Amino acid sequence: MAITDINEYAHLTDADVEALGAELDALRREVEADRGERDVRYLHRTILAHRALEVVGRLALLGSHKRSLWLLGTTALSLSKIIENMELGHNVMHGQWDWMNDPEVHSTTYEWDMVCAAPHWKHSHNFIHHKYTNVVGMDHDVGYKILRVTRDEEWEPRRLFQPLFNMMLAASFEWGIALHDLELKEVIKGDKPKEVAIPQIKVFLQKAAKQVGKDYILFPLLSGPNFRRTLSANLTANLVRNLWAYVVIFCGHFPDGAEKFTVESLENETPGQWYLRQMLGTANFKAGPAMAFFSGNLCYQIEHHLYPDLPSNRYAEIAERIKDLCDKYDLPYTTGSLMVQYLQTLRTINKLALPDRFLIATSDDAPETASERRFAGMPNAGGLKTAIAELRARRRNRKRR
Repeated sequence: MAITDINEYAHLTDADVEALGAELDALRREVEADRGERDVRYLHRTILAHRALEVVGRLALLGSHKRSLWLLGTTALSLSKIIENMELGHNVMHGQWDWMNDPEVHSTTYEWDMVCAAPHWKHSHNFIHHKYTNVVGMDHDVGYKILRVTRDEEWEPRRLFQPLFNMMLAASFEWGIALHDLELKEVIKGDKPKEVAIPQIKVFLQKAAKQVGKDYILFPLLSGPNFRRTLSANLTANLVRNLWAYVVIFCGHFPDGAEKFTVESLENETPGQWYLRQMLGTANFKAGPAMAFFSGNLCYQIEHHLYPDLPSNRYAEIAERIKDLCDKYDLPYTTGSLMVQYLQTLRTINKLALPDRFLIATSDDAPETASERRFAGMPNAGGLKTAIAELRARRRNRKRR
């Protein structure tokens, strides 16, 4: 159901994959050698925008008894939290700015403005997710252990509630991320040692208490008689940030064309095949400069997964080179509008809530899960390439519509 032979699915030889990997390595070295002052300016402006919006938001909420100031404060605070979460926290902790040797924006020292503790996120995201991207059973971000997003996972009766779970996850996304690496279910079952789990839980509780105290006690108290209005503004800002982060991340991993892989696909995986898995397992969405900025440049999810530790402000220019490589090697470059990508994701989540007997497409040729086995019985490589070309043409036409 998921891809096992990545070369066969991509119709590339070992030599092709090695050459692709070499070109991607060369592109990395080129960008690394070019990092400098313009990147530093971009980062400093981002930090300034985040801080200025937070100051404006906090000051406006001091007068939040006026509806206009409540709206101004809530909007400014929401944008500030989005920038800090997406363009700063996420990217800083990937090590994108470690080359500056600035402790304020170094991956080893940064702590972000959300309930998830930085060390827990770096383990579940940087180590597990980016290493085992979309490998079913290895990458815990495939459905976040809550949602069924591929038919490789067996249907269970609890999946009927999946649409509800999806809405709950979206609204409380920072809490879902915070609990993700704790693996509380494994602790209860005894599969995770308590001597490992208890220190992690303590770190989580400390971080959560700090965040709750700041947003829901300290700043509302500083507003004096506007306590309740400031409290509601902070709740709203965190909700907006959660929903936006959820949409951006889901649109990068679960629309049609973001393929899944079996554990067997990792056997003897070469660096070139790792690159290829990132390209096939992720998706972009179309965005102008403003939307790209507020998404943390994760509208370029393909480029991010190829180079998670390169500065995010370079992804737009890298994307043009990646498109050229996709054309050269006849590979898909999965992208579409934000609305299309999310609606495809939502369709997958809702339909996989149902038992497989109610689904129409075959398990190897479904929009959300493809495999090299869809080409079983093809007489030759030419037939395989023709089938792939036709499939991609249909996808391109669907996106144009």
